[in-house]
Amino acid sequence: MTISTQLLQRRRFLPLFVTQLLNAFNDNLYKTAMVLFVVYSVYNDEAAEGGFSAIASALFILPYFLLSALAGQLADMRDKAAIIRTVKACEILLMCIGAAGLFLAWRGIAVHELAIPLMLFALLLTGIQSTFLGPIKYAILPQHLKKDEVLAGTGLVEAGTYIAILAGTILAGWIPVEWAAAGIIATSVVGYLSARQIPAAPAMGAIEPIDRNVLRSSIRLIRDTMHDRQIFYAIIAISFFWTIGTVLFIQFPPLAKNVIMASKEVASLFLVVFSVGVAIGSVGINVLLKGRVSARFGPASVLVMGVFVVAFYAVCRLWEADQPTQLLSVSEFIAWPTATFLLLTLLGIAIAGGMFVVPLYAFLTTRVAPEKAARTIAANNIVNSGAMVAGSILAGLLNALGISLTEQVLLSAFMCLISAWLARKLFRTECEANLAEQTT
Repeated sequence: MTISTQLLQRRRFLPLFVTQLLNAFNDNLYKTAMVLFVVYSVYNDEAAEGGFSAIASALFILPYFLLSALAGQLADMRDKAAIIRTVKACEILLMCIGAAGLFLAWRGIAVHELAIPLMLFALLLTGIQSTFLGPIKYAILPQHLKKDEVLAGTGLVEAGTYIAILAGTILAGWIPVEWAAAGIIATSVVGYLSARQIPAAPAMGAIEPIDRNVLRSSIRLIRDTMHDRQIFYAIIAISFFWTIGTVLFIQFPPLAKNVIMASKEVASLFLVVFSVGVAIGSVGINVLLKGRVSARFGPASVLVMGVFVVAFYAVCRLWEADQPTQLLSVSEFIAWPTATFLLLTLLGIAIAGGMFVVPLYAFLTTRVAPEKAARTIAANNIVNSGAMVAGSILAGLLNALGISLTEQVLLSAFMCLISAWLARKLFRTECEANLAEQTT
């Protein structure tokens, strides 16, 4: 029996896994239903669609930048399981707000004046919720799992997250928007019930005062965390990875509609393939590393990811040369000559990305004292979110300047080179630290 199989049978892991899975499912059911409905049913302009997608991404990410320091302090100074239960209870209310926005948009009632602002407000609240859950879902693992189970647990959480993204994305693309509105409320209730089964995870160190000044606490948190070279390079490498992911996810819906000429079901399929690939990469890297936390495969993984991004760009250019004249259904898309190559390039990007990022998250929880794990993840989230907001702004500016969506894909390929350089620096630092441990 594998470690992963054993963990899925243990109460110290399973309720957390299910709660995180349902949280990711609900977030993506809501976000994807909202973006696809607005892109396909409200706007009819490539620049407006790309701009809305960028605004939605920035609103979801912004709370990570502003509130991660507070979230990290709370997670380290309070019972992590109690925080999860509180946040999941609040999710029921915020999903009611989002459902109201979706319902109004579906009925065509005050779409621009009320429905879209309501949906974006709920998305902002969803980002706040995820900000407070983010440090916990990784920091709680070393507290509940044995040392040789942490990488497997991290991989399962990542794989489960992307399987949930897959399920939420599929549903959002295929079910009517009014069903999505009902579904997000029901899922939030089930998620709260599963959160109540998570075992207690009290603070492991001395209880320190919580600094509620978000600017001061954020600066102090980053300064206190980033002095460790391994943590520094891991955080910067993860930040570039998620910036690449942000740019790609912003591009996907409008690119699917305006370049591939595909229906919203095909746009959903793109996100599905991406999610499946990350899940495969998340589990596969654990097999390659045999449970050992290491950045050994990081540089090669992200370089391979860059190669697939360039291949994706090339296929898009070929597609533009023989572009359909109307939106394709899923069956029509699959029958198109270059569709298989397009999906394979997306799958390759995602698998390589999953193999790159999972060990880096494990770094953040295994290279620091357990009582500081949540704050380390919070510092990572602050830097990540700053980079992702910058990526959203950059994507919005490129749209405003009239640069085509296809050409914007090359930006992601260039950023993969920077990520590979950072991963190489991290691996060298890891080797130096291991050598120092062996000689002492």
